[in-house]
Amino acid sequence: MKIAVVGTGYVGLVTGTCFSETGNHVTCIDIDVNKVEKLKNGQIPIYEPGLDVLFERNIRQNRLDFTTDLKEGIKGAEIIFLALPTPPGEDGSADLQYVLRVAEDLGPLLEDYTVIVDKSTVPVGTADLVKEKVALGAKVDFDVVSNPEFLREGVAVEDFMKPDRVVVGLESDRAQQLMEQLYLPFVRQGNPIIFMDLKSAELTKYAANSFLATKITFMNEIANLCEELGADVDMVRRGIGTDARIGKRFLFAGIGYGGSCFPKDVQALAKSAKDAEYDFKILNSVMEVNQTQKTKLIGKLLESFDGNIEGKTFAVWGLAFKPYTDDIREAPALYNIDELLSRGASVKAYDPEAMENVKGALGDKITYCKDEYDAVDGADALLIMTEWPVFRTPDFARLKELLKTPLILDGRNLYSLRDMTNTGIEYHSVGRASVE
Repeated sequence: MKIAVVGTGYVGLVTGTCFSETGNHVTCIDIDVNKVEKLKNGQIPIYEPGLDVLFERNIRQNRLDFTTDLKEGIKGAEIIFLALPTPPGEDGSADLQYVLRVAEDLGPLLEDYTVIVDKSTVPVGTADLVKEKVALGAKVDFDVVSNPEFLREGVAVEDFMKPDRVVVGLESDRAQQLMEQLYLPFVRQGNPIIFMDLKSAELTKYAANSFLATKITFMNEIANLCEELGADVDMVRRGIGTDARIGKRFLFAGIGYGGSCFPKDVQALAKSAKDAEYDFKILNSVMEVNQTQKTKLIGKLLESFDGNIEGKTFAVWGLAFKPYTDDIREAPALYNIDELLSRGASVKAYDPEAMENVKGALGDKITYCKDEYDAVDGADALLIMTEWPVFRTPDFARLKELLKTPLILDGRNLYSLRDMTNTGIEYHSVGRASVE
């Protein structure tokens, strides 16, 4: 099958590469000339485990190519995926200008029946708007389909190749046959392709991410309560996570969620509810709690330094919003760094993958270190922001020696309280007792 993917961000590049892996010929289209040239030369602009192997293989076997020319890229395509950015506006609504602009451009270029797929996360009603834009110039039949992605950064390739489910919103049998043919190789183990109406498919993505964000936020609230009552959030998590009705995932307490999906999707769903004049109380609370949770450690840090950290230097481990990615969008680390800098402190940071992206955002406002121990050398305390595996089993004796003050504030609860007891390091985490 001939496939075109418009947009080469996280979603577009993973989508195009994985479809080519099942024998389709895929052309990825982007207006960024430099980006397309790098992709043609085998350079992947994002860090995503496992993507490089599939990417290189399918370029080598001529199943995956790249262009800046929309007309050239969609020529002969049976299915065109729109994997374009939908950034949040100031009011939280999804900005559809890129999706609708491409939709309008597509109309006159279609030469035969084509399925146009919204792969971007878009609010309810977007498929109708896309249909209107394409129809302005189209002289052939087409269908618009909603096919939301459920990819987790860091395991996006695995999620795409072995999906829990595939959600497809559509209006015609003809489109359903093509979409089913395309996705059957990915669900051979029996996981479902769920066909539904367009609006339900569009809402499903927002509902899924908002529910997961709510689980995370609920556990962070429980963690805060644990600190007040002297309970241990890890024990509570184990106690409720073994309940099959609740499940074990997304119950880890910490310093809030970030990334490109949860914050944006929660905001967009809340905005949709507001536009429908529905007071979505739970979702509004989720956003409020998460914003406060991100800088929870700063309060504990200030207590340790009598409220004044001016002139102090702090090590930060982890800059990405989660491990196995270089994505820093809405990363809690950045909020904490801003707080530290605004209070007159200096920051030395290390992250295995995200430092280049942070340099692009912060420049020389902080010091970037060669490894985790370089970051703590001479620092007044260590703050852990991302649960990279390399941070899970450090040499605590070496940390104590390198830190000016033997103090760790762990926003991801990486270490057991028992193990920290004999290190001689003061240790604060989230929802658990402190080790003095």
